Amino acid sequence: QVRLVEFGGGLVQPGGSLRLSCAASGNIFSFNTMGWYHQAPGKQRELVATITSGGRTNYADSVKGRFTISRDNAKNTVNLQMNGLKPEDTAVYYCNLQEELGSRGYWGRGTQVTVSS
Repeated sequence: QVRLVEFGGGLVQPGGSLRLSCAASGNIFSFNTMGWYHQAPGKQRELVATITSGGRTNYADSVKGRFTISRDNAKNTVNLQMNGLKPEDTAVYYCNLQEELGSRGYWGRGTQVTVSS
């Protein structure tokens, strides 16, 4: 019922910045937590950052101070501002929406972020 589409991935040099965006469409319930997860080859998908419907944020320790997650409920979008990128940030980044009052969860198809000189 919900479709998520990510934008903004690409190639960036170490120390550079990228801004990822995710647009949600469909039958979106108001109380939902949106977030970003990443997955590198050979590794499990891991949480990067989440933001609740009320605006409470949570970050992986590895990105604290470098990444900022935000959302626009009116536009049904979630963003991830990524600063001070490191090679170890290289991964596919997936957008996620999880209903807070139900069991439904949705994933985008992912966008590649590559940090390399």
